[in-house]
Amino acid sequence: MTDRTLAVLGGAPAFSDGVPFVRPPAPPLGEVFARLAPSYERGMLTNGPLVAELEARVAERLGVRHVVAVASCTAGLMLVVRGLELDAPVLMPSFTFSASAHAVAWNGIAPRFAECDPESFQLDLADAAGRLDGAGAVLATHVFGAPCAPERVEALAAPHGIPVVFDAAHGFGARRAGRPLGGNGSAEVFSLTPTKPLVAGEGGLVTTNDDAIAHGVRIGRDYGNPGDYDTQFVGLNARMSELHAAVALVSLERLDEHLDQRRRLAARYQAGLGAVPGVAVQSVDADDESTFKDFTIAIDGPTFGVDRDSVVRVLRAERVDTRNYFDPPVHRQTAYRSVGASGLDVTDRVARAVVSLPIYPSLAVDVVDKIVEIVADVQARAEEIDGALTAAG
Repeated sequence: MTDRTLAVLGGAPAFSDGVPFVRPPAPPLGEVFARLAPSYERGMLTNGPLVAELEARVAERLGVRHVVAVASCTAGLMLVVRGLELDAPVLMPSFTFSASAHAVAWNGIAPRFAECDPESFQLDLADAAGRLDGAGAVLATHVFGAPCAPERVEALAAPHGIPVVFDAAHGFGARRAGRPLGGNGSAEVFSLTPTKPLVAGEGGLVTTNDDAIAHGVRIGRDYGNPGDYDTQFVGLNARMSELHAAVALVSLERLDEHLDQRRRLAARYQAGLGAVPGVAVQSVDADDESTFKDFTIAIDGPTFGVDRDSVVRVLRAERVDTRNYFDPPVHRQTAYRSVGASGLDVTDRVARAVVSLPIYPSLAVDVVDKIVEIVADVQARAEEIDGALTAAG
């Protein structure tokens, strides 16, 4: 415990200029323009040579047969699910971003929600096993950039003869036992939005070793048009622009450096917060490497002394921006209340406990240390802080 007075107790905020939740690692504009210029001058603004180069470089990096660049991760998931030609519910965790469920629902298929593991936040395979009867596929998420043990998910689905798709929105650059994500299941789909490790501005990457899925996504991103305007199915306008590909290519050159910095910052958080009673950090298998797209902790209110929402209020007063990912979980969101999910008590409990803290390559180590210090001070002064927050309303 420090001698500094927390802002909620009348002290000055720790960060007068504030700490943003995310600061995208945008690549140098001059380098982006240099990459883009040849395509721009030729009038090729979408789905051109830079897109093809990005696909080829990612395929080589990840060791997969096919990479198809699309306008967004959500569009990629939608097209992959369409290509599987499902007619039964898709099993997925409720503790995920809503896009996972949206991609299924947009195909006219019902999502079926399963529990998350309270320590890893990943799909709870034991719970999922009891919900697989009649399912048409499994859609698992690599939560916060940590691998979700994809080989175990595939083993779960195999006896039922159903495909597995991975929402890898957070996962570009993650490794499972030394092997990069990208070649698991029927397909994996990555996001390239500004909050992700690999940045394109907007965009997604579908990675697969399945020729048919790759072909379907490739023509599906262009309305289902194979090139002769005789559309083969109801597709999307989900092409990636050359501008976004240029940003991604320059970002790719710095990706490993940015991932190393994220992991250093995460280790700093883990070392400091691991000693605070009532704070749990996401469990990641020892041989795995997370991207730490988010650094998320869970607050055990009875042990910590105050609940997650109180911690968020304290951090806000110190001008630290946070996110409660994923609260509410998808099954509690208005769009999915009609699905009728039940027995998701662990997911509800985890969703009420989690808070994601700032983490990005340009974040200073001393800022991380100060945030850790604030969280530790909240625990040490829990009774006093609870009284102050209650009085403030």
